[in-house]
Amino acid sequence: MPDPLVFPDTSPRHDLPFLFAGQAQKEMFVNEAFARLDLLAQPSVVAELAAPPADPQPGQCWLVGQQASGNWSGADGCLAGWIAGAWHIVHPTPGMTVWDTATGQRLTWDGSWRRPVPPPLPAGGTTIDSEARTALAQLFQALREAGILPAP
Repeated sequence: MPDPLVFPDTSPRHDLPFLFAGQAQKEMFVNEAFARLDLLAQPSVVAELAAPPADPQPGQCWLVGQQASGNWSGADGCLAGWIAGAWHIVHPTPGMTVWDTATGQRLTWDGSWRRPVPPPLPAGGTTIDSEARTALAQLFQALREAGILPAP
């Protein structure tokens, strides 16, 4: 018979609490795991802030800015979600993406949050090709609608 698996206290990627046989108040650990999963499943942030908002609504999530203060102190770059009257801090992992509702674009974590920077629209030059400029404008618009580039 193989040896049983031995789990640590939490999951390695998102720090979700594991349950153990004979553990008291298992519902607390399960509810905490569900709360964290609620923040992580297709994450969406209201905006980026360095200090917690005064009146957060249940389920809202923010990207913690640099030099965070208050309850977010030391959580620079993390996600902070308001659930059950408390802040839940989630540390990002490489490849994680979030939707920033303030800017309408996707952000990707690779050690820091990356926001795509739009190239400048074509301007100037001695020969103006209106068809090429129209095609480029349509491409930029499609990239904005896909959440890759921010709105102008």
